[in-house]
Amino acid sequence: MKLEKLVGERFKERPADCQIDSHALMMKGGYIKQVANGIFSLYMPLKRVTKKIENIIREEMDKIDGQEVMFPVVMPASIWEESGRYETIGSELLRFTDRNGAKMVLGMTHEEAAVHLVREYASSYTKYPFMIYQIQTKFRDEARPRGGLIRVREFTMKDAYSFHTSQEDLEQYYEKCHKAYERIFARAGVPEVVSVKSDSGMMGGSVSHEFMLLTPVGEDSIAICSDCGFSANMEAAESVIVNTPDETALPMEKIATPDMHTIEDVCSFLNVPVEKSCKAVVYQKNMDDSYVVVFLRGDIEVNETKLRNFLGEEIHPAVITEESGIVAGFIGPVGITDKCTVLYDNSLKGCNNMVCGANETDFHCKGFSVERDIPDAQFNDFAKIKDGGICPVCGKHSITVSRGIEVGNIFQLGTKYTKAMNMTYLDSDGKSKTPIMGCYGIGVGRLAASVCEAHHDDYGPIWPMSIAPWEVHICAVRADNEEVRAAADKLYDELQSAGVEVLYDDRKVSAGFMFSDADLIGVPVRVVVSPRNLKEGCVEITARDKSFSEKCPVDDALEKLKSLVETMKKI
Repeated sequence: MKLEKLVGERFKERPADCQIDSHALMMKGGYIKQVANGIFSLYMPLKRVTKKIENIIREEMDKIDGQEVMFPVVMPASIWEESGRYETIGSELLRFTDRNGAKMVLGMTHEEAAVHLVREYASSYTKYPFMIYQIQTKFRDEARPRGGLIRVREFTMKDAYSFHTSQEDLEQYYEKCHKAYERIFARAGVPEVVSVKSDSGMMGGSVSHEFMLLTPVGEDSIAICSDCGFSANMEAAESVIVNTPDETALPMEKIATPDMHTIEDVCSFLNVPVEKSCKAVVYQKNMDDSYVVVFLRGDIEVNETKLRNFLGEEIHPAVITEESGIVAGFIGPVGITDKCTVLYDNSLKGCNNMVCGANETDFHCKGFSVERDIPDAQFNDFAKIKDGGICPVCGKHSITVSRGIEVGNIFQLGTKYTKAMNMTYLDSDGKSKTPIMGCYGIGVGRLAASVCEAHHDDYGPIWPMSIAPWEVHICAVRADNEEVRAAADKLYDELQSAGVEVLYDDRKVSAGFMFSDADLIGVPVRVVVSPRNLKEGCVEITARDKSFSEKCPVDDALEKLKSLVETMKKI
């Protein structure tokens, strides 16, 4: 490929609306062009990158007996109604009506389509186990797309679905797929991706893991133990808090706290630490707007995902009205209205002599103890794990909270979809049973952007050889020089004949302009053919990551480059 024919412009200035580096570099380097919010067209360089990622994924899925299929982008609402998700998923699912008045959806995930495809075929236990997968465009109407390809509305994804006759078989295959994911990310150039326990969310199932690239620009928070290696998404990480009660338990008494609506104000006024307070956080259920009050220690935050999972329905921050019976700013466990659901977090276990609301305007209580004053209280984990918190595995204060980008996920779905959609098989004893599912996803564009985020400098991406748009980039400095032109043309032809993917820049531009474009394209190996080098009978071969730079005799350049490419493919 000759660079002067490459569609797409490269430019020096960072786009003003690009908040993270990978987005900025892909815009500057002629990789993507925005069509609408969260929707992009890909230029040739990125298309070549994503094609290589797809090939890596295919190879690893085929190794674990995956069968590639293709599901429709547009599906009838009826199969989503079968699973129950047509109503339960919010506006992320794009619904529309076709010209015949039939309700349709744009696929954001394909569990329903997978069950629909195989439920007649897999009617006997002899057909199991099996896994089907696809690499296809999907649409999820994200409320807040950001970061270029990191969070988009339209995206290409590999999604796989396995079917089993026992939980044990699913678990064995789940582990096999986990290892395949580790190989995929290592081959794509990000072996530092970590697997963390996660919340299954709308996908359902009881066991799930996310594969996270740790980076400060990530949207997800991950709790990691530096001692035992425990890791989990903040949404799923158990919060462990151990309290030591005061030796002397004081009686509860009501005290005036005029115009003090926050825990911080009250604790400051009473000269007690926030850890000795019991705060209330109020939500409403989406279905009926009924109130839910969560009580927890004053320094702890509510994990809304845990709360949603406990309640089994969606919630939103409450709008407290007079009719609710809730006294905003002064809410406490003792004497609270029976018009709401009241929940207690584990962080209040073992606490005494606490400050809490008195359910009366301008009054709080001192000396409160949940276990003494609310003897029938039931405790559950509704809290966010904290930086420096206790590890739920080894019990040490060794938790670090980091940011990360989710580049893949795997779920043990169980029978959520097969049961809802009446998929059954006859077992060896002739009995009808429901198959068990797993599902496994990787966002192709997001993975490409994540590799760029992990491996770049101020000048452009540093693509690993395995997914680079080209393997070698020839820069013919002073291409108007006959000797330079002849040497560069010959090397270009020889590399192509040898099967090396080569980008050739023979434009009549300055060396600085040429090298700036080369940095933005990020090809791993660069060859500079110039009058100065040719005077020495050499070309200059350098690595985009600056790990090496050497002069090589012109006659040896082809073999040297072939050897370099092969070596770097194995790294």
